[in-house]
Amino acid sequence: MKFKKLSIAFLTLILVMTLSFTILGQEAELRIYHVNDVHSRVEEDDYAGSMGYAKMATLIDEGRREKANVMFLDAGDTFHGQTIANINEGEAISHILDLMDLDALTLGNHDFNYGQERLEELDYMSNFPFLAANLSKEDGEEIPYTQDYMIKEFDGLTVGVFGLVTPETAYKTHPKNVEGLVFGNPVTAAENAVSELRDQVDVVVALSHLGISEGSEYTSTMVAEEVSGIDLIVDGHSHNVIEEGMMVNDTMIVMAGEYSKYLGYVDLTVENGEVSNISPNLIPREDTMDVEKDYMISKVVERVNRANETITSQVVGRTAVELNGARGNVRTGETNLGNLITDAMRSKLDTDAAITNGGGIRASIDQGEITQGEVITVLPFGNTTMAIELSGADLRAALEHGVSEYPATEGLFPQVSGIKFTFDGDAEPGNRVQQVWVGGEKLDPDAMYTVTTNDFMKAGGDGYSMFADAPIVKEAGGLEEVLMEYIEANAPVAPETEGRIVAE
Repeated sequence: MKFKKLSIAFLTLILVMTLSFTILGQEAELRIYHVNDVHSRVEEDDYAGSMGYAKMATLIDEGRREKANVMFLDAGDTFHGQTIANINEGEAISHILDLMDLDALTLGNHDFNYGQERLEELDYMSNFPFLAANLSKEDGEEIPYTQDYMIKEFDGLTVGVFGLVTPETAYKTHPKNVEGLVFGNPVTAAENAVSELRDQVDVVVALSHLGISEGSEYTSTMVAEEVSGIDLIVDGHSHNVIEEGMMVNDTMIVMAGEYSKYLGYVDLTVENGEVSNISPNLIPREDTMDVEKDYMISKVVERVNRANETITSQVVGRTAVELNGARGNVRTGETNLGNLITDAMRSKLDTDAAITNGGGIRASIDQGEITQGEVITVLPFGNTTMAIELSGADLRAALEHGVSEYPATEGLFPQVSGIKFTFDGDAEPGNRVQQVWVGGEKLDPDAMYTVTTNDFMKAGGDGYSMFADAPIVKEAGGLEEVLMEYIEANAPVAPETEGRIVAE
Protein backbone atom coordinates (compact mmCIF):
# COMPACT_ATOMS: atom_id res chain seq x y z
CA MET A 1 0.00 0.00 0.00
CA LYS A 2 2.80 2.30 0.88
CA PHE A 3 4.52 1.40 -2.40
CA LYS A 4 1.32 2.17 -4.30
CA LYS A 5 1.07 5.63 -2.73
CA LEU A 6 4.68 6.35 -3.61
CA SER A 7 4.08 5.22 -7.19
CA ILE A 8 1.08 7.50 -7.56
CA ALA A 9 3.05 10.42 -6.10
CA PHE A 10 5.97 9.67 -8.41
CA LEU A 11 3.74 9.50 -11.49
CA THR A 12 2.03 12.71 -10.45
CA LEU A 13 5.43 14.43 -10.14
CA ILE A 14 6.46 13.21 -13.57
CA LEU A 15 3.17 14.44 -15.07
CA VAL A 16 3.56 17.88 -13.47
CA MET A 17 7.16 18.14 -14.65
CA THR A 18 6.15 17.07 -18.16
CA LEU A 19 3.41 19.70 -18.27
CA SER A 20 5.80 22.29 -16.90
CA PHE A 21 8.39 21.57 -19.57
CA THR A 22 5.67 21.65 -22.22
CA ILE A 23 4.57 25.09 -21.04
CA LEU A 24 8.12 26.37 -20.73
CA GLY A 25 8.94 25.02 -24.15
CA GLN A 26 6.10 26.83 -25.89
CA GLU A 27 7.14 28.62 -29.07
CA ALA A 28 5.25 31.45 -30.76
CA GLU A 29 5.76 33.30 -34.02
CA LEU A 30 5.13 37.01 -34.63
CA ARG A 31 5.34 39.08 -37.80
CA ILE A 32 5.52 42.89 -37.67
CA TYR A 33 4.96 44.86 -40.88
CA HIS A 34 6.29 48.41 -40.80
CA VAL A 35 6.51 51.64 -42.79
CA ASN A 36 7.95 55.09 -42.10
CA ASP A 37 8.16 58.54 -43.67
CA VAL A 38 5.49 57.81 -46.25
CA HIS A 39 4.64 61.53 -46.29
CA SER A 40 1.21 60.60 -47.69
CA ARG A 41 2.65 58.96 -50.83
CA VAL A 42 -0.39 56.72 -50.86
CA GLU A 43 -0.48 56.00 -54.61
CA GLU A 44 1.77 53.89 -56.79
CA ASP A 45 4.12 56.33 -58.50
CA ASP A 46 6.81 55.49 -61.07
CA TYR A 47 8.57 58.82 -60.62
CA ALA A 48 8.83 58.67 -56.82
CA GLY A 49 9.25 54.88 -56.77
CA SER A 50 6.25 54.42 -54.46
CA MET A 51 4.30 51.15 -54.29
CA GLY A 52 1.37 52.86 -52.54
CA TYR A 53 -0.94 51.78 -49.76
CA ALA A 54 -3.23 49.65 -51.95
CA LYS A 55 -0.45 47.17 -52.75
CA MET A 56 0.83 47.31 -49.18
CA ALA A 57 -2.65 46.39 -47.95
CA THR A 58 -2.70 43.34 -50.21
CA LEU A 59 0.70 42.18 -48.98
CA ILE A 60 -0.22 42.68 -45.33
CA ASP A 61 -3.52 40.83 -45.79
CA GLU A 62 -1.62 37.92 -47.36
CA GLY A 63 0.62 37.88 -44.30
CA ARG A 64 -2.38 37.83 -41.98
CA ARG A 65 -3.76 34.81 -43.81
CA GLU A 66 -0.42 33.01 -43.54
CA LYS A 67 0.47 33.95 -39.96
CA ALA A 68 -1.58 33.79 -36.79
CA ASN A 69 0.13 36.75 -35.07
CA VAL A 70 0.62 39.87 -37.21
CA MET A 71 1.06 43.56 -36.39
CA PHE A 72 1.31 46.65 -38.61
CA LEU A 73 3.23 49.70 -37.31
CA ASP A 74 3.97 53.16 -38.73
CA ALA A 75 7.03 55.11 -37.55
CA GLY A 76 5.73 58.56 -38.40
CA ASP A 77 5.63 61.46 -40.89
CA THR A 78 2.37 60.02 -42.10
CA PHE A 79 -0.42 62.61 -42.31
CA HIS A 80 1.23 65.36 -44.34
CA GLY A 81 3.05 65.82 -47.62
CA GLN A 82 0.85 65.31 -50.69
CA THR A 83 -2.30 67.04 -51.83
CA ILE A 84 -4.39 63.92 -51.12
CA ALA A 85 -3.61 64.54 -47.44
CA ASN A 86 -2.99 68.26 -47.21
CA ILE A 87 -6.30 69.47 -48.59
CA ASN A 88 -8.25 67.49 -45.96
CA GLU A 89 -5.54 67.87 -43.29
CA GLY A 90 -4.79 64.17 -42.88
CA GLU A 91 -8.33 62.78 -42.73
CA ALA A 92 -7.91 60.66 -45.87
CA ILE A 93 -4.75 59.08 -44.46
CA SER A 94 -6.48 58.24 -41.18
CA HIS A 95 -9.31 56.53 -43.06
CA ILE A 96 -6.94 54.51 -45.28
CA LEU A 97 -4.81 53.33 -42.36
CA ASP A 98 -7.94 52.28 -40.48
CA LEU A 99 -8.91 50.16 -43.47
CA MET A 100 -5.42 48.62 -43.33
CA ASP A 101 -5.88 47.79 -39.61
CA LEU A 102 -2.85 49.76 -38.46
CA ASP A 103 -1.99 48.81 -34.88
CA ALA A 104 -0.09 51.94 -33.82
CA LEU A 105 1.69 55.03 -35.06
CA THR A 106 4.35 57.22 -33.52
CA LEU A 107 4.25 60.91 -34.35
CA GLY A 108 6.81 62.29 -36.77
CA ASN A 109 7.80 65.93 -36.72
CA HIS A 110 5.69 66.63 -39.84
CA ASP A 111 2.63 65.06 -38.24
CA PHE A 112 2.46 68.26 -36.17
CA ASN A 113 2.22 70.45 -39.30
CA TYR A 114 -1.53 71.00 -38.97
CA GLY A 115 -1.22 71.97 -35.30
CA GLN A 116 -2.14 70.25 -32.05
CA GLU A 117 -5.87 70.84 -32.33
CA ARG A 118 -5.94 68.98 -35.63
CA LEU A 119 -3.80 66.17 -34.16
CA GLU A 120 -6.41 65.72 -31.47
CA GLU A 121 -9.11 65.51 -34.14
CA LEU A 122 -7.08 62.99 -36.13
CA ASP A 123 -6.57 60.90 -33.01
CA TYR A 124 -10.31 60.96 -32.33
CA MET A 125 -11.18 59.79 -35.84
CA SER A 126 -8.46 57.08 -35.96
CA ASN A 127 -8.88 53.57 -34.59
CA PHE A 128 -5.16 53.27 -33.80
CA PRO A 129 -3.21 55.03 -31.03
CA PHE A 130 -0.57 57.75 -31.40
CA LEU A 131 2.41 56.70 -29.26
CA ALA A 132 4.87 59.22 -27.78
CA ALA A 133 6.48 58.28 -24.47
CA ASN A 134 8.83 61.29 -24.41
CA LEU A 135 6.18 63.92 -25.11
CA SER A 136 4.63 66.01 -22.34
CA LYS A 137 3.11 69.42 -21.66
CA GLU A 138 4.91 72.28 -19.97
CA ASP A 139 1.97 72.79 -17.62
CA GLY A 140 1.87 69.12 -16.62
CA GLU A 141 -1.55 68.47 -18.12
CA GLU A 142 -2.21 65.26 -20.00
CA ILE A 143 -1.85 65.32 -23.78
CA PRO A 144 -5.23 64.20 -25.15
CA TYR A 145 -3.97 62.76 -28.44
CA THR A 146 -1.07 60.51 -27.36
CA GLN A 147 -0.25 57.67 -25.01
CA ASP A 148 3.12 56.28 -23.92
CA TYR A 149 2.63 52.68 -25.00
CA MET A 150 0.18 49.97 -25.96
CA ILE A 151 0.03 46.26 -25.13
CA LYS A 152 -1.40 43.73 -27.58
CA GLU A 153 -2.12 40.13 -26.66
CA PHE A 154 -1.92 37.28 -29.12
CA ASP A 155 -2.40 33.55 -28.71
CA GLY A 156 0.80 32.54 -26.95
CA LEU A 157 2.55 35.89 -26.58
CA THR A 158 2.12 39.53 -25.55
CA VAL A 159 3.69 42.55 -27.28
CA GLY A 160 4.38 45.98 -25.79
CA VAL A 161 4.99 48.94 -28.12
CA PHE A 162 6.09 52.40 -26.93
CA GLY A 163 6.65 55.52 -29.01
CA LEU A 164 9.55 57.97 -29.27
CA VAL A 165 9.27 61.36 -30.99
CA THR A 166 12.34 63.26 -32.15
CA PRO A 167 13.14 66.33 -30.02
CA GLU A 168 14.01 67.97 -33.35
CA THR A 169 10.24 68.43 -33.77
CA ALA A 170 10.62 71.59 -31.69
CA TYR A 171 12.20 73.23 -34.74
CA LYS A 172 11.34 70.83 -37.59
CA THR A 173 7.73 71.92 -37.70
CA HIS A 174 6.49 75.47 -37.30
CA PRO A 175 7.14 76.45 -33.65
CA LYS A 176 3.52 77.56 -33.22
CA ASN A 177 2.47 73.94 -33.84
CA VAL A 178 4.28 72.70 -30.73
CA GLU A 179 3.71 75.56 -28.29
CA GLY A 180 3.51 74.28 -24.72
CA LEU A 181 5.01 70.88 -25.53
CA VAL A 182 8.17 69.34 -24.10
CA PHE A 183 10.09 66.80 -26.16
CA GLY A 184 11.96 64.85 -23.50
CA ASN A 185 15.15 62.82 -23.64
CA PRO A 186 14.29 59.68 -25.67
CA VAL A 187 16.82 57.58 -23.76
CA THR A 188 15.21 58.39 -20.40
CA ALA A 189 11.72 57.83 -21.80
CA ALA A 190 12.79 54.49 -23.27
CA GLU A 191 14.28 53.37 -19.94
CA ASN A 192 11.02 54.21 -18.16
CA ALA A 193 8.87 52.49 -20.79
CA VAL A 194 10.96 49.31 -20.77
CA SER A 195 10.86 49.26 -16.97
CA GLU A 196 7.04 49.31 -17.10
CA LEU A 197 6.66 46.86 -19.97
CA ARG A 198 9.34 44.23 -19.52
CA ASP A 199 7.56 42.20 -16.83
CA GLN A 200 4.20 42.42 -18.62
CA VAL A 201 5.12 41.34 -22.14
CA ASP A 202 7.19 38.86 -24.13
CA VAL A 203 8.31 41.31 -26.82
CA VAL A 204 9.24 45.00 -26.35
CA VAL A 205 9.12 47.22 -29.44
CA ALA A 206 10.14 50.87 -29.68
CA LEU A 207 8.24 52.67 -32.44
CA SER A 208 10.65 55.50 -33.04
CA HIS A 209 10.86 58.65 -35.13
CA LEU A 210 14.47 59.41 -34.22
CA GLY A 211 16.45 58.05 -37.15
CA ILE A 212 20.13 57.19 -37.34
CA SER A 213 21.50 60.38 -38.93
CA GLU A 214 24.87 61.59 -37.68
CA GLY A 215 23.42 65.10 -37.71
CA SER A 216 20.89 64.31 -34.97
CA GLU A 217 21.56 64.71 -31.26
CA TYR A 218 19.30 61.78 -30.36
CA THR A 219 19.13 58.66 -32.53
CA SER A 220 17.68 55.19 -32.32
CA THR A 221 21.24 53.88 -32.35
CA MET A 222 21.85 55.80 -29.12
CA VAL A 223 18.70 54.37 -27.55
CA ALA A 224 19.78 50.83 -28.46
CA GLU A 225 23.26 51.44 -27.05
CA GLU A 226 22.08 52.89 -23.75
CA VAL A 227 18.82 51.06 -23.00
CA SER A 228 18.69 47.31 -22.52
CA GLY A 229 15.56 45.22 -22.88
CA ILE A 230 14.30 46.50 -26.26
CA ASP A 231 13.91 43.65 -28.72
CA LEU A 232 13.11 45.72 -31.79
CA ILE A 233 13.22 49.39 -32.83
CA VAL A 234 10.98 50.24 -35.78
CA ASP A 235 12.53 53.50 -36.86
CA GLY A 236 11.90 56.51 -39.09
CA HIS A 237 12.90 60.15 -39.64
CA SER A 238 16.26 59.72 -41.42
CA HIS A 239 14.73 57.84 -44.39
CA ASN A 240 17.39 55.11 -44.40
CA VAL A 241 16.94 51.80 -46.16
CA ILE A 242 18.29 49.22 -43.70
CA GLU A 243 18.11 46.14 -45.88
CA GLU A 244 18.96 43.45 -43.34
CA GLY A 245 18.34 45.35 -40.15
CA MET A 246 21.04 46.69 -37.85
CA MET A 247 21.81 44.90 -34.60
CA VAL A 248 23.01 47.22 -31.84
CA ASN A 249 23.80 45.36 -28.63
CA ASP A 250 20.80 43.03 -28.35
CA THR A 251 18.37 45.34 -30.17
CA MET A 252 17.45 45.06 -33.83
CA ILE A 253 16.83 48.38 -35.65
CA VAL A 254 14.79 48.40 -38.87
CA MET A 255 13.79 51.18 -41.24
CA ALA A 256 12.00 51.05 -44.61
CA GLY A 257 13.32 54.06 -46.51
CA GLU A 258 10.68 56.60 -47.50
CA TYR A 259 7.60 57.39 -49.63
CA SER A 260 6.25 53.77 -49.54
CA LYS A 261 9.13 52.57 -51.69
CA TYR A 262 9.47 49.59 -49.35
CA LEU A 263 7.28 47.58 -47.04
CA GLY A 264 9.27 46.18 -44.16
CA TYR A 265 8.49 43.12 -42.10
CA VAL A 266 10.19 41.41 -39.19
CA ASP A 267 9.64 37.77 -38.23
CA LEU A 268 10.23 36.99 -34.56
CA THR A 269 10.28 33.70 -32.69
CA VAL A 270 9.46 33.79 -28.98
CA GLU A 271 10.46 30.90 -26.72
CA ASN A 272 9.92 30.80 -22.97
CA GLY A 273 8.87 34.44 -22.97
CA GLU A 274 12.00 35.67 -24.78
CA VAL A 275 12.83 36.48 -28.39
CA SER A 276 15.03 33.66 -29.66
CA ASN A 277 15.18 34.66 -33.32
CA ILE A 278 14.56 37.88 -35.25
CA SER A 279 14.66 38.21 -39.03
CA PRO A 280 14.17 41.60 -40.78
CA ASN A 281 13.07 41.83 -44.43
CA LEU A 282 12.21 44.53 -46.95
CA ILE A 283 9.88 44.24 -49.93
CA PRO A 284 10.96 46.79 -52.56
CA ARG A 285 8.48 48.33 -54.94
CA GLU A 286 10.06 46.57 -57.94
CA ASP A 287 9.08 43.22 -56.43
CA THR A 288 5.39 44.20 -56.31
CA MET A 289 4.67 44.71 -60.01
CA ASP A 290 2.36 41.68 -60.10
CA VAL A 291 0.67 42.44 -56.77
CA GLU A 292 -2.99 43.38 -57.11
CA LYS A 293 -4.13 46.58 -55.45
CA ASP A 294 -6.58 46.31 -52.59
CA TYR A 295 -10.00 47.23 -53.95
CA MET A 296 -11.24 49.29 -50.99
CA ILE A 297 -8.03 51.30 -50.61
CA SER A 298 -8.00 52.03 -54.35
CA LYS A 299 -11.60 53.23 -54.23
CA VAL A 300 -10.95 55.55 -51.29
CA VAL A 301 -7.92 57.06 -53.03
CA GLU A 302 -9.94 57.49 -56.23
CA ARG A 303 -12.79 59.18 -54.36
CA VAL A 304 -10.51 61.63 -52.50
CA ASN A 305 -8.57 62.50 -55.65
CA ARG A 306 -11.80 63.15 -57.53
CA ALA A 307 -12.94 65.54 -54.82
CA ASN A 308 -9.58 67.35 -54.92
CA GLU A 309 -9.25 67.41 -58.69
CA THR A 310 -10.97 70.74 -59.26
CA ILE A 311 -8.19 72.37 -57.25
CA THR A 312 -5.14 70.32 -58.16
CA SER A 313 -5.65 69.99 -61.93
CA GLN A 314 -5.48 73.69 -62.78
CA VAL A 315 -2.42 74.45 -64.93
CA VAL A 316 -0.34 77.41 -63.75
CA GLY A 317 2.41 77.32 -66.38
CA ARG A 318 5.09 75.24 -68.05
CA THR A 319 8.68 74.28 -67.46
CA ALA A 320 11.14 73.63 -70.28
CA VAL A 321 13.31 71.49 -67.99
CA GLU A 322 12.84 69.03 -65.17
CA LEU A 323 12.79 70.86 -61.84
CA ASN A 324 15.03 69.01 -59.38
CA GLY A 325 13.57 68.76 -55.89
CA ALA A 326 15.02 65.37 -54.94
CA ARG A 327 15.58 65.12 -51.18
CA GLY A 328 19.23 64.16 -51.45
CA ASN A 329 19.94 67.11 -53.76
CA VAL A 330 18.05 70.02 -52.18
CA ARG A 331 19.60 69.13 -48.80
CA THR A 332 23.21 69.02 -49.99
CA GLY A 333 23.60 71.53 -52.80
CA GLU A 334 22.14 74.03 -55.23
CA THR A 335 19.31 72.83 -57.50
CA ASN A 336 17.40 74.54 -60.27
CA LEU A 337 14.11 74.15 -58.38
CA GLY A 338 15.69 75.70 -55.28
CA ASN A 339 16.80 78.60 -57.48
CA LEU A 340 13.32 78.98 -59.00
CA ILE A 341 11.61 79.05 -55.61
CA THR A 342 14.01 81.55 -54.06
CA ASP A 343 13.96 83.74 -57.18
CA ALA A 344 10.16 83.83 -56.87
CA MET A 345 10.43 84.78 -53.19
CA ARG A 346 12.97 87.55 -53.83
CA SER A 347 11.00 88.89 -56.78
CA LYS A 348 7.73 89.00 -54.85
CA LEU A 349 9.10 91.12 -51.99
CA ASP A 350 11.89 92.89 -53.92
CA THR A 351 14.66 92.12 -51.44
CA ASP A 352 18.43 91.88 -51.62
CA ALA A 353 18.39 88.13 -51.13
CA ALA A 354 16.22 85.11 -50.39
CA ILE A 355 16.88 81.95 -48.44
CA THR A 356 14.69 78.91 -47.85
CA ASN A 357 15.39 75.57 -46.21
CA GLY A 358 15.95 72.61 -48.49
CA GLY A 359 13.81 70.47 -46.21
CA GLY A 360 10.77 72.53 -47.22
CA ILE A 361 11.11 71.36 -50.83
CA ARG A 362 9.44 67.98 -51.04
CA ALA A 363 9.31 66.85 -54.68
CA SER A 364 10.51 67.39 -58.24
CA ILE A 365 8.41 68.52 -61.23
CA ASP A 366 8.63 66.88 -64.65
CA GLN A 367 9.23 68.89 -67.80
CA GLY A 368 5.98 70.18 -69.30
CA GLU A 369 2.80 71.56 -67.79
CA ILE A 370 2.84 72.52 -64.10
CA THR A 371 -0.38 72.12 -62.13
CA GLN A 372 -1.40 73.59 -58.81
CA GLY A 373 -1.28 70.10 -57.36
CA GLU A 374 2.37 69.71 -58.33
CA VAL A 375 3.32 73.03 -56.75
CA ILE A 376 1.46 72.15 -53.56
CA THR A 377 3.28 68.81 -53.50
CA VAL A 378 6.63 70.61 -53.81
CA LEU A 379 5.71 73.15 -51.10
CA PRO A 380 3.16 71.36 -48.91
CA PHE A 381 3.60 73.12 -45.58
CA GLY A 382 1.42 76.17 -46.07
CA ASN A 383 4.25 78.54 -45.13
CA THR A 384 3.89 82.26 -45.70
CA THR A 385 6.53 84.48 -47.28
CA MET A 386 8.08 87.39 -45.44
CA ALA A 387 11.01 89.78 -45.71
CA ILE A 388 13.27 90.43 -42.74
CA GLU A 389 16.19 92.77 -42.13
CA LEU A 390 19.49 91.13 -41.24
CA SER A 391 23.02 92.31 -40.66
CA GLY A 392 25.68 90.87 -42.92
CA ALA A 393 27.12 89.07 -39.91
CA ASP A 394 23.76 87.39 -39.18
CA LEU A 395 23.31 86.48 -42.83
CA ARG A 396 26.71 84.82 -42.86
CA ALA A 397 25.82 83.06 -39.60
CA ALA A 398 22.63 81.76 -41.25
CA LEU A 399 24.58 80.33 -44.17
CA GLU A 400 27.10 78.82 -41.75
CA HIS A 401 24.27 77.17 -39.85
CA GLY A 402 22.74 75.96 -43.11
CA VAL A 403 25.84 73.96 -44.09
CA SER A 404 26.75 72.87 -40.55
CA GLU A 405 25.47 69.32 -41.01
CA TYR A 406 26.77 68.80 -44.55
CA PRO A 407 27.10 66.19 -46.07
CA ALA A 408 24.22 64.78 -43.99
CA THR A 409 20.93 65.28 -45.83
CA GLU A 410 19.42 67.63 -43.25
CA GLY A 411 16.53 69.97 -44.02
CA LEU A 412 18.34 73.08 -42.80
CA PHE A 413 20.55 73.21 -45.92
CA PRO A 414 19.87 76.56 -47.64
CA GLN A 415 18.64 77.30 -51.14
CA VAL A 416 19.36 80.92 -52.05
CA SER A 417 18.74 83.78 -54.46
CA GLY A 418 20.75 87.02 -54.74
CA ILE A 419 23.53 85.23 -52.83
CA LYS A 420 26.61 83.35 -53.88
CA PHE A 421 28.76 81.59 -51.30
CA THR A 422 31.49 79.01 -51.07
CA PHE A 423 32.06 76.59 -48.22
CA ASP A 424 34.46 73.89 -47.12
CA GLY A 425 32.45 70.81 -46.21
CA ASP A 426 35.46 69.22 -44.52
CA ALA A 427 36.08 72.13 -42.14
CA GLU A 428 34.76 72.18 -38.59
CA PRO A 429 31.15 73.40 -38.32
CA GLY A 430 31.22 77.11 -37.54
CA ASN A 431 34.15 77.69 -39.88
CA ARG A 432 32.87 76.30 -43.15
CA VAL A 433 31.66 79.35 -45.07
CA GLN A 434 34.57 80.86 -47.00
CA GLN A 435 33.28 83.72 -49.15
CA VAL A 436 29.86 85.37 -49.55
CA TRP A 437 28.55 87.79 -52.14
CA VAL A 438 25.16 89.53 -52.11
CA GLY A 439 24.00 91.18 -55.32
CA GLY A 440 27.44 90.58 -56.79
CA GLU A 441 29.21 92.50 -54.00
CA LYS A 442 31.22 90.97 -51.16
CA LEU A 443 29.20 90.62 -47.98
CA ASP A 444 29.69 93.49 -45.53
CA PRO A 445 29.21 92.14 -41.98
CA ASP A 446 28.17 95.59 -40.74
CA ALA A 447 25.70 96.37 -43.53
CA MET A 448 21.98 95.65 -43.30
CA TYR A 449 20.29 93.47 -45.92
CA THR A 450 16.67 92.64 -46.70
CA VAL A 451 16.15 88.90 -46.98
CA THR A 452 13.01 87.04 -48.01
CA THR A 453 12.40 83.79 -46.13
CA ASN A 454 9.46 81.73 -44.92
CA ASP A 455 7.61 82.06 -41.62
CA PHE A 456 8.92 78.68 -40.44
CA MET A 457 12.53 79.88 -40.63
CA LYS A 458 11.61 83.34 -39.32
CA ALA A 459 10.29 81.67 -36.16
CA GLY A 460 13.64 79.91 -35.71
CA GLY A 461 12.62 76.72 -37.49
CA ASP A 462 15.39 74.30 -38.49
CA GLY A 463 17.57 76.06 -35.92
CA TYR A 464 17.76 79.44 -37.69
CA SER A 465 17.73 81.31 -34.38
CA MET A 466 19.38 84.38 -35.94
CA PHE A 467 16.12 85.01 -37.84
CA ALA A 468 13.87 84.95 -34.78
CA ASP A 469 14.49 88.52 -33.60
CA ALA A 470 15.01 90.08 -37.02
CA PRO A 471 12.41 92.77 -37.82
CA ILE A 472 9.83 91.90 -40.48
CA VAL A 473 9.75 94.57 -43.17
CA LYS A 474 7.24 93.04 -45.63
CA GLU A 475 4.92 90.07 -45.89
CA ALA A 476 3.25 88.16 -48.73
CA GLY A 477 0.96 85.19 -49.08
CA GLY A 478 1.62 81.47 -49.05
CA LEU A 479 4.93 80.28 -50.44
CA GLU A 480 3.16 77.97 -52.90
CA GLU A 481 1.03 80.90 -54.09
CA VAL A 482 4.13 83.05 -54.62
CA LEU A 483 5.73 80.30 -56.69
CA MET A 484 2.59 79.72 -58.79
CA GLU A 485 2.32 83.44 -59.50
CA TYR A 486 5.98 83.60 -60.57
CA ILE A 487 5.66 80.54 -62.83
CA GLU A 488 2.54 81.98 -64.47
CA ALA A 489 4.28 85.30 -65.13
CA ASN A 490 7.49 83.75 -66.46
CA ALA A 491 6.33 80.60 -68.24
CA PRO A 492 7.90 78.66 -69.70
CA VAL A 493 10.45 78.62 -66.90
CA ALA A 494 13.89 77.09 -67.44
CA PRO A 495 16.00 77.65 -64.32
CA GLU A 496 19.57 76.42 -64.18
CA THR A 497 22.17 75.85 -61.50
CA GLU A 498 24.48 78.86 -61.58
CA GLY A 499 27.17 78.32 -58.99
CA ARG A 500 25.24 80.06 -56.22
CA ILE A 501 26.43 77.44 -53.73
CA VAL A 502 29.89 76.00 -54.23
CA ALA A 503 31.40 73.27 -52.04
CA GLU A 504 35.17 73.62 -52.20
